[in-house]
Amino acid sequence: MDSRLSAFLLRAETVLARLEPLLPVQRTEIDWQRSLAARWQREGRSGFLLPLKVSLDLRLNDLIGVDRQCEQLARNTQQFLQGLPANHALLWGARGTGKSSLVRALLAEHAAAGLRLIEIERDHLADLPRVVEQLAGMPQRFVLFCDDLSFEAGEGDYRMLKTVLDGSLERAPDNVLLYATSNRRHLLPEKESDNENWQRVEGELHPSEAVEDKIALSDRFGLWLSFYPFTQDHFLAVVRHWLEVHAAQAGLHWQWNEALEKAAIRWALGRGNRNGRCAYQFARHWVGLQLLSKSDA
Repeated sequence: MDSRLSAFLLRAETVLARLEPLLPVQRTEIDWQRSLAARWQREGRSGFLLPLKVSLDLRLNDLIGVDRQCEQLARNTQQFLQGLPANHALLWGARGTGKSSLVRALLAEHAAAGLRLIEIERDHLADLPRVVEQLAGMPQRFVLFCDDLSFEAGEGDYRMLKTVLDGSLERAPDNVLLYATSNRRHLLPEKESDNENWQRVEGELHPSEAVEDKIALSDRFGLWLSFYPFTQDHFLAVVRHWLEVHAAQAGLHWQWNEALEKAAIRWALGRGNRNGRCAYQFARHWVGLQLLSKSDA
């Protein structure tokens, strides 16, 4: 092939690669018998559901040390799948402690029973009525999943969201439920100044309207589940679990010992995190190193 033609084709491929993220997403009719998850994709003033390929390798028994949270959300989801009354759920707490993983594990657990997951971004929650409208009458049961739902000080979007949640979800068909995760219990930053206007009148306390306004958003969720920072023992238990999983997949023989424990602790200290995500990353790092050293030997 002529060198000039080769150079031209190479430049054309580079340009197309840069333009691809800017091109409109191709709409696809979703077959919910095969597709287990989708994402709400905004397009102009409207939007559509984009099917996603998801992995079902994360199970409930992979979530170590959060048994109570797993049990409560699993029970709520089971009620939902059986057409019984169930609540929208807010999973809040420290980062990397299993909030999002729990929702994904429930999909893996109940996909065969008709559970489907739809991701929707915080900025797209105003589209909830459109999303719900597309799901009405479907035989499957849909969990709308909003990850990392929170608002910063000064943002007024949360007031609009309260109205949307009350309106679209109160009138939603019984095959739709909302699960959200957040690092904040009330989804908004709370300040000491919020409490400056508390008054005592004849022995009765009257909290400020600002506090009530902020709490009102999280009140839209009937089920609250709290996730707390890991203790060192909890962290090490999760490390051992993921080492067992990854080592078994790689056919690697290993043994837990003091040196490995100290390496895991140093890994967490170096990142300033002691949570499930950090434990998972250390396990992949350590198993990868052992396999690399074996291949070099």
